[in-house]
Amino acid sequence: MAALNMPSSTRAVAVPPNAGASLKPEHYRSILETEPSIGFFEVHAENYMGAGGPPLRYLQAIRERYPISLHGVGLSIGADRPLDSQHLERLKKLIERYEPGLFSEHLAWSTHDTGYLNDLLPLPYTEGALARVCEHIDRVHATLGRRMLLENPSTYVVFAESMIPEVEFLAEVAARTGCGLLLDVANVEVSATNHGYDPIAYLDAFPMQHVGEIHLAGSAETVDDAGNRLLIDAHDSPVAAGVWGLYSHVLDQVGPVPTLIEWDNGVPAWPVLFAEAERAEGMLLRAARQKTRQGGRDVAHPL
Repeated sequence: MAALNMPSSTRAVAVPPNAGASLKPEHYRSILETEPSIGFFEVHAENYMGAGGPPLRYLQAIRERYPISLHGVGLSIGADRPLDSQHLERLKKLIERYEPGLFSEHLAWSTHDTGYLNDLLPLPYTEGALARVCEHIDRVHATLGRRMLLENPSTYVVFAESMIPEVEFLAEVAARTGCGLLLDVANVEVSATNHGYDPIAYLDAFPMQHVGEIHLAGSAETVDDAGNRLLIDAHDSPVAAGVWGLYSHVLDQVGPVPTLIEWDNGVPAWPVLFAEAERAEGMLLRAARQKTRQGGRDVAHPL
């Protein structure tokens, strides 16, 4: 395809306060052939760290047409060890090549000794963990020369050692490092259900002034050993009704923010994913109209 012969580097385009979707190989051709009206696409950084090949060529073609948000899953920001210098350099080269409008990572860890674990694991919210996370984010900022967004986790266990509420931990990280936050609303529903707290109260306490992107996703439901409802952050189904309700509550507070539909497993046909993004776009448009009626109060903007 001639459209795939794009320059190796292109000028950064800001991610607008519209709805976007995860970019999946199953949809490359549909997107290029139909050029859907969508705000942006988000890619997992580690899937595009190779030296070449079709994925990079397709990403170049799509990046030429749409803003890109880059979402990392392997930096291991919360690990009790230094960041992997080689991984950070690969990430830097990827950002230099594609100039994404946003870059984000997780409040989690995935490394131990010399190995990588295929998971995003929780960390205790202690003063020591706070200092370590801030140190790691400072290094990311210094290496990449750009601001990072940090995503709130989905969790299934809590640590007895945790002394800082999660929203306070995130707020302090943002205050100390200058990073932004990625608010994953589905993660809020998952964690609130699993630990028995009120997701609305969590959102009302969340430091919304730092939010630069929102994620929405589906979850899987089961029960724990005691028969209690348990949600799994599966990203394999449409956005749940409860998540849409929480998202509406967030938009009432912050107005339009770049919003991603995450669908990573059991990926559907493109029209199904696009329909989810269109639903989010409709809610963003209503939030924008509400902001105008209220006289233009300040809202979060893409970075």
